[in-house]
Amino acid sequence: MRMRAARRIRDLAAKSNLRGAIALAARLLILTLTAATACCAQEQRKAIENPPPAYPAFARHLNLAGTVKIKAVVTPDGQVKQVEVVGGHPLLVDATLDAIKRWKYTPAKTETAIELEFHFHP
Repeated sequence: MRMRAARRIRDLAAKSNLRGAIALAARLLILTLTAATACCAQEQRKAIENPPPAYPAFARHLNLAGTVKIKAVVTPDGQVKQVEVVGGHPLLVDATLDAIKRWKYTPAKTETAIELEFHFHP
């Protein structure tokens, strides 16, 4: 859709219809800003209980450092419902998942998608 719109803007500008090109560009800008606001207007959920992941002893022995990225869905009553691992070392991921299962958030009207990052250093 963006490619077609950009092509249309170029075509309109080439035909000396600068006013139409500017109007179309303005509409696209407003549409883009509206979409960005809608996706980011999610209510922020505050963690009530969020014990940090325990650094695994074996990972500490290996001097393993790294970052674990998680996407999760929090239910309206504040429970972590679904967890998706985006990236991270398996030893660190397991410790992170164990901790996330115990997290609780403030209640809200709807489910909330959250993204979390955990940094592990020996």
